[in-house]
Amino acid sequence: MRSVSLTLADIVGIFEDRYDPAWAESWDAVGLVCGDPGAQVRRVLFAVDPVAEVADEALAWGADLIVTHHPLLLRPVHGVPATTPKGRLVHRLIRSGTALFTAHTNADVADPGVSDALARAVGLTGDLRPLSPSPDDPRRGLGRVGELPEPLTLREFAAGAAEGLPATAGGLRVAGDPDALIRTVAVCGGAGDSLLGAARAAGADVYLTADLRHHPASEFREAGTTALVDAAHWATEWPWLRDAAGLLGETNVETRISAAVTDAWTFRSCEGST
Repeated sequence: MRSVSLTLADIVGIFEDRYDPAWAESWDAVGLVCGDPGAQVRRVLFAVDPVAEVADEALAWGADLIVTHHPLLLRPVHGVPATTPKGRLVHRLIRSGTALFTAHTNADVADPGVSDALARAVGLTGDLRPLSPSPDDPRRGLGRVGELPEPLTLREFAAGAAEGLPATAGGLRVAGDPDALIRTVAVCGGAGDSLLGAARAAGADVYLTADLRHHPASEFREAGTTALVDAAHWATEWPWLRDAAGLLGETNVETRISAAVTDAWTFRSCEGST
């Protein structure tokens, strides 16, 4: 395929073969957002979020396609006027001839998918299994669980995870005994508090995910010894971009992982009264 010019329809086919849109949640919005399926694609930019900063990078680089994990139009809209942030983005992309494609929850449950990439980034090297297997295929599903090559303390595991994930203002928040030994690790890219019970049932010594809320996290810790690591949502999904870009490795399409840190939080203040 390195000598064949690929169209947008060809590229979409490659991604939908790996991330079947039928696997997406009913509320999700995946697939091609804008773009001419017959247009040739020479450069593809991969990013977590379809935001203005990513569009700036894509247009400056001359990308023909942006592939993102998060949808641009997750909630139904009745128009995309350029007076709104999302509308402006759509207008910019169409004017520049840059297409936009999204793989979201269909990439979350794929084998391999978003959580596989996260697991590798935080140090898991062996076999992985879903935390919540898909009913039609137990090899697919949400989250992943596996074993570290050798036991680490929670402090060591957290340090390694922080090194393996892209840096964000919030860093990692950890709940648990820093000296507790960690062998079995559960992960879920993105917001994963719905899988807290699955992580405990899997026998995980630690569960790493994002967007953990106070009450679910507190109750989870009160009821057992499984440690928690709460990372930035964006950071837990960023490792998947390399896997997605790898799908085009046997083609003549040039790929690039966005350098934009699009995590919502930009700085941290640690001052307090106690």
